[in-house]
Parts: sequence; structure tokens; C-alpha cells
Amino acid sequence: MHLYLVHHGMAVSPKVDPQRPLSNDGRARVDHLAQIAARRQVKPAIIWHSGKLRARQTVDAYWRDCNPLAAISAARGLQPSDPPERMVDALIGETRDVMLVGHMPHIERLLKLLVEGSTNGSTVFPVHGIVALTLQNNQWVESWRLEDDNVARG
Repeated sequence: MHLYLVHHGMAVSPKVDPQRPLSNDGRARVDHLAQIAARRQVKPAIIWHSGKLRARQTVDAYWRDCNPLAAISAARGLQPSDPPERMVDALIGETRDVMLVGHMPHIERLLKLLVEGSTNGSTVFPVHGIVALTLQNNQWVESWRLEDDNVARG
């Protein structure tokens, strides 16, 4: 089983639009990362997202380029402040490849919990990027990651 954790693309400021859709640049970068993911044979059977507009728009690119037959739905447990344990529980028993599209700091804490078994301390998740995990002997192992190289670090 493969699990793909995706941080949504760059969104506009809430001052521009309170729903925070992807910016034009953010949409272009998500499209580019989705194309690279497709070339890496990313083909999730299920894509879960937070329900926020920027996450849904990010899903659109990955769905189109990676697997237009994937089931897409909003899922509880992917909001920025949700406990990552909720998503870990949701994945129990799942055998299909899954993509989760969410937000900081949740997606970063989820990665740490899956790989290290704890949310204490910090880990680095690529801003507006993707991390691929593989389940090996009941342990999640990071396979690769893609970063949005053009994102300004602050």
C-alpha cells in the first residue's frame, strides 16, 4: 500500500478571498507537481481532502493527472488543527493506495506520527509538496518527496 500526503497548493490571502482558492501561480505549481507525480506512477484509488476550497482544487490536479477513476471525498480529520491520530485510525485496514490532501500543521504532524510514531518535536514537510509513504512490515516508510522549489521560505 502507498500513502501520499499532499499539502495544498499556494492560496490567495484571506484578504483577497476569505475562501482562499489557489492563486494562479499556486494552481500552475500544483499542476506541475501532479504531472511529476503521475510520471512516478502515483495512482491513488482514493483521494481524501479537508473540504476547504484550496484542498479541493489541489485534488483536481492530482485526480486528473494521476487517476481520474479515483474516488474523491472530503474526510473528517484533515483540518489544520485536527489530531493526526484520527487519520491514522481511518487508514487502519485500508489496502488501496490513498492520497490525503490537507493543511499545515496537521499534514506535517501526521507524517511524523506515521513514520516516527509520535507527534512530539518537529519534522519537515515540503510546503505545497507531496510525500510518498509505503507500508512495510506494518511500518510507514518515506519513499520520496516532491517540493515546490519556487515557494519562498520564510
